[in-house]
Amino acid sequence: MELFTFFFVHGLLLLLSRRAACACGPSDRELIALAFRSVSGFQLPPPPPAADDTGCFLRLPSRNLSGTVSWMYLRNVSALRALDLSGNALHGSVPGGFWSAPALLDVNLAANRLGGALRFEIPAGGPLLPLRSLNLSGNRFTSAAGLAALSRLEILDLSHNGLGLVPLGLDKLRMLRHLDMSYNSMRGVFSEGFPSFGARLDFLNVSYNNFTGVVQSEVVKKFGKSAFLKAGSLRFGSTAHVARSSSPTTLASHKKDTKLKRRRRVIRLGVIAGVASVVVLAAFCCVLCIVLKKRKKRKDEWKWEEKEAVAAPPQEVRWVVEAKWSAPVVLFEKPLMETTFGDLVKATSGFGKESQLAEGGRSGPAYRAVLAGDMHVVIRVVEAAREAEERDAVASFHELARLRHPNLLPLLGYCIPGEEKLALYEYMDRGDLHRWLHELPAGQPNVEDWTSDTWDQQGGEERREAAKSAVAEVGDWPTRHRIALGIARALAFLHQGWVGTTRGVIHGHLVPANVLLGNDLEPRVADFGGAAAGNAGTAEGDVYDFGILVMELMTGMEGWSEEAVSWARGLVRTGRAAEAVDPRLRVAGPEEEKEVVECLRVGYLCTAPSPDKRPTMQQVVGLLKDIRPSSSSSPGGGATTSSAISSSRKQR
Repeated sequence: MELFTFFFVHGLLLLLSRRAACACGPSDRELIALAFRSVSGFQLPPPPPAADDTGCFLRLPSRNLSGTVSWMYLRNVSALRALDLSGNALHGSVPGGFWSAPALLDVNLAANRLGGALRFEIPAGGPLLPLRSLNLSGNRFTSAAGLAALSRLEILDLSHNGLGLVPLGLDKLRMLRHLDMSYNSMRGVFSEGFPSFGARLDFLNVSYNNFTGVVQSEVVKKFGKSAFLKAGSLRFGSTAHVARSSSPTTLASHKKDTKLKRRRRVIRLGVIAGVASVVVLAAFCCVLCIVLKKRKKRKDEWKWEEKEAVAAPPQEVRWVVEAKWSAPVVLFEKPLMETTFGDLVKATSGFGKESQLAEGGRSGPAYRAVLAGDMHVVIRVVEAAREAEERDAVASFHELARLRHPNLLPLLGYCIPGEEKLALYEYMDRGDLHRWLHELPAGQPNVEDWTSDTWDQQGGEERREAAKSAVAEVGDWPTRHRIALGIARALAFLHQGWVGTTRGVIHGHLVPANVLLGNDLEPRVADFGGAAAGNAGTAEGDVYDFGILVMELMTGMEGWSEEAVSWARGLVRTGRAAEAVDPRLRVAGPEEEKEVVECLRVGYLCTAPSPDKRPTMQQVVGLLKDIRPSSSSSPGGGATTSSAISSSRKQR
């Protein structure tokens, strides 16, 4: 196990160092430094060990960057070929002139706070833009124009934005293979303004929009109904047009001819039917034999046909091609549902970037997929279990599946197509706690100040009302207390073990990003059981992490270093905890103010420097229930004795 852990961690560090390298020349690096001078958290990555004269590649995904990029400095990096700033907190707009960077092929700005109008401009007399892949999902763009300049574009993802209309010039993108426009507020007649749905386009998703019109049957057959979920008042099928004559004389003549033709057709069909029935009966036996013989051959060929459907996956998912495509997906609650690894490949576009929700870290990359029966799942590649024997991995999956609690995200199933081990979880629309605490709209203190630069006029009022609702939910003190209590209950359940064993489970990586929120804003803790794979973590370590999470909930601050924890503990110790309370947190009178301070005191107890001075999670549940007894009746709570609570309080 120690050897496996070493190679896993070492390999992960090598992967991260490779992705963080900036393969650009000295002059380009100076321009990049100027472009990010107003971005906090930015540190220019070192150049890669080996010289790379194929172009300039800048990849800084999920680096906690925040601020505004000076895009025109990046535009002047003449050798810039690939740019990945996804998963950060960058804001502002992107000027149209940036896209005319002469060598730019691949741009990923997903999951930031960028917004406003998108414009793609070509310099006067200049060539068309060379971009091949563009991912702007998860931002706040309200419109897009000038897409005709991207005539070489093959992948376009504008999902999860605020687009009110189909982007101008979209129909000119004849090289497009992948198009995702889901989760916007686009209106109009479907297919108008869209590119051709011919052979080249192999992925389409326009779900969660407001379209009208008819989706032709061949389009539904090619992309599946999952591409049109809640896309408006669309109808599925084909339309028929009947020509009518306005002349009465012509109409009478037409009826007479129609009767004669109908009689002749009946006679002709009777003769043909008699002969055909004999031929069909004879042929049926022959066809049945041929079908039975070919069935086995088709099963063998299916694997290769599916591989060809996903052309040249990126290097980091090369394992997909080498995996066993017929490997079954085991679903604990739907054991009779026949699903294979090949179905997962199709549902994630070959485990490509466009379906990726998280790049990895300790847990491995995660992808979103919609399976048969409108089953929305998250597929996690469990990198820590790559070297594990298949029988050991199966036993671990079944063991984790037994962990059922209202505040845990349950394991739905698994698939082992080779060395990789895949875990399937339920997809949560509300996202994670980090998003709701620190990103707009939940992180915006005053929704009344939002201007038309952020929200488009069409449907803007509905979005503003939704934003106000989001602020009300997360800025509400009872809601934050309920979230803290639910997380504590989940950890207490994990630590105490479950039926049939006395061995508890250590989470090992409790952070807001691993706490998902249901539609009722009840927390669901995810990524549990990972510490066992790495042979690391303790119950006391989980308590410490929970203490930091409580402080983050109460203060609204992110990025908790040891210095920040010491600062917060000092305020609690000196009776000044109220100074650290999140100004967005709404409390109803002095009594609730005291409750917030008491919650911070729980965080103080949990972050005691000495592990043996920290309370157990069972005791923490009791402390939090005592703070607000009236709101502590949700299911799944473990009982704690009053003596245990009193013992914990003495440590204050």
